[in-house]
Amino acid sequence: MDNHGSEVDSAPGKVYEEEHLSVDIPETAHQISSDSWFQVGFVLTTGINSAYVLGYSGTIMVPLGWIYGVVGLILATAISLYANSLVAKLHEFGGKRHIRYRDLAGFIYGRKAYSLTWGLQYVNLFMINTGFIILAGQALKAVYVLFRDDGALKLPYCIAIAGFVCGLFAICIPHLSALRIWLGFSTFFSLIYIITAFVLSLKDGIKAPERDYSIPGTKTSKIFTTIGASANLVFAFNTGMLPEIQATVRKPVVGNMLKALYFQFTAGVLPMYAVTFVGYWAYGSSTSSYLLNSVNGPVWVKTMANISAFLQTVIALHIFASPMYEYVDTKFGIKGSALAFNNLSFRILVRGGYLTVNTLVAALLPFLGDFMSLTGAISTFPLTFILANHMYLVAKKNKLNSSQKLWHWLNVCFFGCMSVLAAIAALRLIAVDSKTYHVFADL
Repeated sequence: MDNHGSEVDSAPGKVYEEEHLSVDIPETAHQISSDSWFQVGFVLTTGINSAYVLGYSGTIMVPLGWIYGVVGLILATAISLYANSLVAKLHEFGGKRHIRYRDLAGFIYGRKAYSLTWGLQYVNLFMINTGFIILAGQALKAVYVLFRDDGALKLPYCIAIAGFVCGLFAICIPHLSALRIWLGFSTFFSLIYIITAFVLSLKDGIKAPERDYSIPGTKTSKIFTTIGASANLVFAFNTGMLPEIQATVRKPVVGNMLKALYFQFTAGVLPMYAVTFVGYWAYGSSTSSYLLNSVNGPVWVKTMANISAFLQTVIALHIFASPMYEYVDTKFGIKGSALAFNNLSFRILVRGGYLTVNTLVAALLPFLGDFMSLTGAISTFPLTFILANHMYLVAKKNKLNSSQKLWHWLNVCFFGCMSVLAAIAALRLIAVDSKTYHVFADL
């Protein structure tokens, strides 16, 4: 592993200069360089401790078991920190800031890579946001079932309500830096559902008889679910939009971003570890893909936890949708007061339309674990691991020795193979679930 410094080169060297000069990089309509590293660290931690953590006991630990699940999560933490630090160190490569992932790829590789990276990132964020809406819908349905288990309010209806609330929030919050106080609320909501899930799972686990921790399924299905779970591992830790988040941090942007990453991958991962391991310990291979459906406890406590999961999901979705919002706001020149009629009506039309499509897909195929696997396979692996290592290799090729270059090439090849295998496994899981259930299923 190479010894990476935090300083970046001031000149790009031979990095497809003629080609990257033809890439038109627009300015941004959103704020940059305005946030402390601590606020950015909370943005990253909000993503890692979103309500998705309530699914990791069922979607990571159940298919992998104790040994591979624990080791896999620890390894995924380490390699995710490493890969994200590579991208962070390239933020000022060539003597300029690259505030979007596609800008950085375009600068290093050229126009085709700019478009390809934007396509991968768009798919990544669209699928993450679809998963958030599924999660929010599950939380709403869980609240309803606590009081009236009559089947009248089905999951697709809850997903539609969740999508509407997410749309309202997106219209009210103009850009990522404007979240500010909402990050505090997000942390508060996260603590409520994580502590609740942890305590109730611990209580159930102490009282429960011996659990079955065997990996369910046939030999063939175990192979596919194990590969799919590996995609869930990398999905758990990575945003696919690190340069966009780094664009908001104050100077020095590389040093401050590394501080935020260290915060995310130390203190930030502890709540996720706690709820994931205790949830699996308490319920074994029968753990639900939404942990609050497995726990037993007072109705008011479970209600509070589910409502908190719903509200935190609304905030977290806005973070992952912000690159799309920044793109359209910049493209159409949206500037000035967020409350100006033109700006407000634009957000209603564009953001409302975008989230309507998200909501429709979420209601159509509400298979959360499958979405996590497919997202990890076709976008998280390429964006966070393959592209990060290859960009660093190209950008720093004159600074690296042969063993360091070999290390990066091994990473590119390994994660390339994992991406292909995980995509096949995820598509198989979706096909199987689509046969087991119907579209607009009430899971």
